Amino acid sequence: MLIALSVALAVAATDQPLDRCLASIRATRQARRITAATWDAHTRNLVVDQRVLESLTGQPEFKLPIWDYVAVMADQERVNDGQQRLTALRQTFEKIEARFGVDRHVVAAVWGIESNFGRGQGSFAIIPSLATLACHGRRQAYFRGEFLAALRILQAGDFPAARFLGSWAGAFGQTQFMPGTFEWIAVDFDGDGRRDLIDNTGDALASAANYLKKAGWQSGVPWGLEVRLPAGLALPARGRRTLASLGTWQTRGLTRVDGTPLVQRDTPNALMAGLHLPAGRSGPAFLVTRNYEAIFRYNAAESYALAIAHLSDRLRGSGSFATPWPTDDPGLSRAERRELQRILIARGHSIGQADAMLTPATRVAIRAEQERLGHEVTGRPGQRLLTALRAP
Repeated sequence: MLIALSVALAVAATDQPLDRCLASIRATRQARRITAATWDAHTRNLVVDQRVLESLTGQPEFKLPIWDYVAVMADQERVNDGQQRLTALRQTFEKIEARFGVDRHVVAAVWGIESNFGRGQGSFAIIPSLATLACHGRRQAYFRGEFLAALRILQAGDFPAARFLGSWAGAFGQTQFMPGTFEWIAVDFDGDGRRDLIDNTGDALASAANYLKKAGWQSGVPWGLEVRLPAGLALPARGRRTLASLGTWQTRGLTRVDGTPLVQRDTPNALMAGLHLPAGRSGPAFLVTRNYEAIFRYNAAESYALAIAHLSDRLRGSGSFATPWPTDDPGLSRAERRELQRILIARGHSIGQADAMLTPATRVAIRAEQERLGHEVTGRPGQRLLTALRAP
């Protein structure tokens, strides 16, 4: 409630009415490609969607601790699901990997995290969402470009307006492309004359692979390695963006996390990598290649990129990170979140269904139980709270 109020006050204080803002966009040179018929059909009676502005302040990949985000995005449920999809669509993944040179496990990980393998593509109407963001909040210039791209997509007939749904931020389809990205990078993989990221899984997966390829993906190169740091290692000032060869890192005392040498058949001496410490020196450490940067470009959030990378490894058969996160209260998987919600419901909290989503009502219930138990009251679900609530 306080977040919604603060957003509403900020809008009232700093932004112009939506109709006036849209009129100013219509007058720009960039809007000339939009016909009068398209503009009138899709912008008439638009109003600000407050849900969009509330979501703008609470993106999970920026708000959750990284161990919470990775725990839910790369959980065993998603691994099992993804491995089944890789088997069922083996020929599709093989063709995409051969055409674009991008590891099929990474493409599957993007699919799994972006839309839970196509199940959760979003229910926000794209045009009202982007109109809201084009006129209110931060990054208005960026969202104005995306708003116009969305109108061009409808004008071209790529999707009917009733099906043009997606996230609060305007991303849509099974691999959640922004409209401008769709125009530039989306692929008609099956050759039917349409680039259908909503209902055509092959088009969606091929488009994600094409994005990663254009972002600099190098075929046959791993995204990175979990490593062990020597005591006293001086950390590079620019973090993972300070690149050195694996041979150089090896001479500085780094090894793979199991103690074996960095340089092996799949990781040659000259392979360039940067040191990535997403939770500081006391957490897991990685040497990451340019392929990690390609993943990061898909959604510029550290938690997101690491979750994609880790899920891709788990889909390939690897286990969890060897080094624990620097916390005494690790995050919950989706199955554990649902279990926590069922306990909260049984204790009389009105939170709706047990769906693993951290809704405001769920957070209110968590705070109430944390206060009752004498825990720090944060509204964050973790292993400590779940263990306490499991007790009779």
